Amino acid sequence: MHYQLELALSLLAALAIGLMIGIERGWSGRDSNDGDRVAGVRTFSLIGLVGGVFAVLGQEFGNALIITGFVVTTLLIAASYLGHTRMSDDSGITTEFSMLITFALAVWAASDNPLPALSVAAVVVALLGHKQRLHALLRKISPQAFYSGITLLLISIVILPLLPNQGYGPWQALNPHWTWWMVVLISGLSFVGYLFTQLLGQNRGTLITAIAGGLASSTAVTVTMARFAQKQQGNTLYAVAMLLASAIMFPRVLIEVFVVNRALLASVWLPVVVMLTGLLLVLLWLKREQQKNGHHDAPELELNNPLQLSTALKFGLFLALILLLAEAMKDWFGDAGVYSLALVSGLMDVDAITLSLAKSAQTDLSHNVAALAIVLACASNTVLKGVLFASIAGFKNNARIAVLMALGVSPGIVTALIQLAV
Repeated sequence: MHYQLELALSLLAALAIGLMIGIERGWSGRDSNDGDRVAGVRTFSLIGLVGGVFAVLGQEFGNALIITGFVVTTLLIAASYLGHTRMSDDSGITTEFSMLITFALAVWAASDNPLPALSVAAVVVALLGHKQRLHALLRKISPQAFYSGITLLLISIVILPLLPNQGYGPWQALNPHWTWWMVVLISGLSFVGYLFTQLLGQNRGTLITAIAGGLASSTAVTVTMARFAQKQQGNTLYAVAMLLASAIMFPRVLIEVFVVNRALLASVWLPVVVMLTGLLLVLLWLKREQQKNGHHDAPELELNNPLQLSTALKFGLFLALILLLAEAMKDWFGDAGVYSLALVSGLMDVDAITLSLAKSAQTDLSHNVAALAIVLACASNTVLKGVLFASIAGFKNNARIAVLMALGVSPGIVTALIQLAV
């Protein structure tokens, strides 16, 4: 009795897969005549049931029977496709591939794996049902963004596995595999932001655009917003947008620390969150001023492709230099050397010093020292953006932005100092 119940449930799962995919295919072709459709609900349901039956028979008589069933089903589907193309100009094969995957998933479901098979079937239905949205999404992605994705695959899947995973040079500080893995991490984060700016377009508002652009390059957002602020003196909208893009840096830093050294996160998260909170308070204060000025269109962000191979190589070399300098400064000048390097390198790039310190904290660098150094790098980078914005937009009217940003991140430095003293 127990075996018969399991058998019934297996066949029911196989039938359910056929029904799920068949209903979607039938609904998408609901405006067609019955004779114009390659397959509908009944055909898909039968394919699912046939797959389930072949799986059960395969358990009794061997897997060769399942392979035979798949080959026969494929030949029948191919014959149906050829006949359909002769009678119609439609040469798409989405339905035919859906029939093949229905058979395969039904076999999988009836082979004691009903839940995974049903889950994959749900994904198939979702992909089939969102055809228009997926095509619209592709039209929004520029060729540059597409080839950036290919570059990301190249540096992660092709190059990364080839690099040796061991230390070289002074203090064994240079590990090619680890350094390039960090290049992949930073490139991936930048690509996500770059892709969001492509998908959102320029019609979602300045603030949303700034958030998406901040993931790709907060410095580029700062320059762009400063240029618009220069043209519209007294309008604080662009300062608010710049602050939003700068604030994205703090969650990004936490992600980097989490990936490299999760133990360090306990010392880093509080001062970083305090800095983020201070910056957001400044943002809210400026936002109240901006509301008096009304709505303005989103500016065209000038974002360069973040995933050029040359860019990845430059960041990799810069990261290797920071790794070497971090070990040298720690060895020659102790903690003071680490803090000095963090302040200076933070002016150029927060990612490299954050990754370097997180790695050093895995060995002989104190977690609280590493946390304070990361906070100092974030602070110097934030203040630099404020000064950069004020310099381009007009220092006379925007100097307070730089001062407010410095005040906003100061509590985070105090918090890190308290942690170091405890």
